[in-house]
Amino acid sequence: MSFKTVNPATNEVLKTFESLSLEETKATVDKAHKAFTSWRQTSFDHRKSIMLKFAESMRDRQDEFAELITIEMGKRLSEAKKEIEFCQQISKFYANGAEEFLADHDMEVEGTDAFIQYTPIGVLLGVMPWNFPFYQVVRYAVPNIMAGNTTLLKHAGNVPQCAEAIQTLFENSGLPDGVFQNLFIPNEFVEVIVSDKRVQGVSLTGSERAGSAVAGLAGKNLKRSVLELGGNDAFIVLEDADLDTVVEMAIKGRMVNTGQSCVAAKRFIIVEPVADEFLERFKAAMSEMKLGDPMDEDTDVGPLSSEAAAVNLLEQVQSSINAGAKAVIGGDRPDRPGAYFNPTILTGVTEEMPTYDQELFGPVASIYVVKDEAEAIELANDSSYGLGGSVHTADIERGRRVAEQIDTGMVFINQPTNSQAELPFGGIKNSGYGRELSKLGIMEFVNKKLIHLQKKS
Repeated sequence: MSFKTVNPATNEVLKTFESLSLEETKATVDKAHKAFTSWRQTSFDHRKSIMLKFAESMRDRQDEFAELITIEMGKRLSEAKKEIEFCQQISKFYANGAEEFLADHDMEVEGTDAFIQYTPIGVLLGVMPWNFPFYQVVRYAVPNIMAGNTTLLKHAGNVPQCAEAIQTLFENSGLPDGVFQNLFIPNEFVEVIVSDKRVQGVSLTGSERAGSAVAGLAGKNLKRSVLELGGNDAFIVLEDADLDTVVEMAIKGRMVNTGQSCVAAKRFIIVEPVADEFLERFKAAMSEMKLGDPMDEDTDVGPLSSEAAAVNLLEQVQSSINAGAKAVIGGDRPDRPGAYFNPTILTGVTEEMPTYDQELFGPVASIYVVKDEAEAIELANDSSYGLGGSVHTADIERGRRVAEQIDTGMVFINQPTNSQAELPFGGIKNSGYGRELSKLGIMEFVNKKLIHLQKKS
């Protein structure tokens, strides 16, 4: 198996990397385990200094890394720069906060002294996707390294230069050899790593299929796991919402990263009194979006990550259209080179259609019209996914009431679902389990050890 940089804007192969052998893969686990024995003993101040240098270097090379993201997976350059900025924020957040997050927690038990001590558990494996090739890795690696664990990375096969750049950046920031290792390995080697008794956990962001396979391996080997497996986020618009703002938020929520985001708004659930006007305005805004070179600042919609992704999305959309859905705009691919897909709005999607409960990973929005708030909540919850969602209303208390009834890991009011270093990220149902980011994110792969001292009478 080889790992290739294929520019999705042109479908041109730019660079190829060969995968590690099985013996080389096993050697990386050896190295990570040996590194753990010393890294776990380092002080938070030492780890902090390295991580702050990592963040500083990320800032200094922002343009370079952003261009690499754009070349490998087609993200618009302006969005790629924001991704690198976010990586800096996450790195600083954990560099400055890890010691406080992992401080001993005293337990109030009469007649005894007891506390919880948070300690690292060992070698971890991260299986990461291509859609945010720096952010996803940083989100996984930084908190776990700050906690004292060592980390292995199996990145997506189409972003090898991003994976390589992250490892080099860690090394140049002073991280000891073996604490973070990028592995160019085939999928079947994941089982070899997870089965190794020295590996204590695995974190995966990806498809349901991949998540099910990794969760099965983790369970079989009694390893901890964190899974983020995508979503079909609802974007609920109630009749009192400000449509000028809502349409702007709808475009932002659906079209981030050309729609290739797990928490992008995908199902637009609109109450009847404002449905026609919303659709008219949303259609106009989507129609004005300019398809083009992701390196061009004037481009609104870049290519999808690969030709295969564009072909798959077309099959999904066409299956709905063939079953009776209507493409208000788009529904097809433009006549140009590259993995492009036209901005699309679907109406008339029903639960009998395959795409009703599938994640459409691209610039495709599905519109659902409902009678009232209660029906909007019912439809929002009628999904096997449960990652994020949003509610739009002029009444904040109403928005909170609706949000409390949505069965997802995250709900945002009057804004699309998004990520911040300080806020927990994760879902329920087929969207996975566990949390990343915030204090909760650094707690997933640590030993919460009780130390209990009986007081002398």
